[in-house]
Amino acid sequence: MTWLKWTLIVLLAPPLMFLAAGQLGALRGQAPSDLGLREGKLKAPSATPNSVSSQAALWPGHPQLEYARIEPLPAGADGRATMRRLATLVAAMPGATVVTSRDDYLYVQFETRWLRFVDDAEFTLQRDTGGGAGVIHVRSASRLGHGDFGVNRARIEAIRARLAAG
Repeated sequence: MTWLKWTLIVLLAPPLMFLAAGQLGALRGQAPSDLGLREGKLKAPSATPNSVSSQAALWPGHPQLEYARIEPLPAGADGRATMRRLATLVAAMPGATVVTSRDDYLYVQFETRWLRFVDDAEFTLQRDTGGGAGVIHVRSASRLGHGDFGVNRARIEAIRARLAAG
């Protein structure tokens, strides 16, 4: 019976310690200091496969260009109203904290429930200078880890679907 007890301890201790580290905030990572718009662009995609960006093509030759590429969100006829709706929509999502909300820029942190990993998502309104509706460019990236298992892409596509649903 002693070997069974020690086997269980050896098997269960690491995941429980990992969960405890997450709950204590050790897996949150540091907030990037270089977010926001720079010359009309959001930050480049991550160098590892853990981010998506509708502006990925602005960095030709980037090692994660294809992985990161995602379509911008439609801004609709009134881009500012769409940005306000977007801010309300994401604020209601589980684990979301709106850090910055303006008519042309939105920064949200998404925290996972159990391990408390944080992803940083940015949205910026780009009006069409030709008189069209324009788009909302997006960048979403995990702070920690090599890959994100498609979480950032899935989240942005879920936001796209919710915006389209009205």
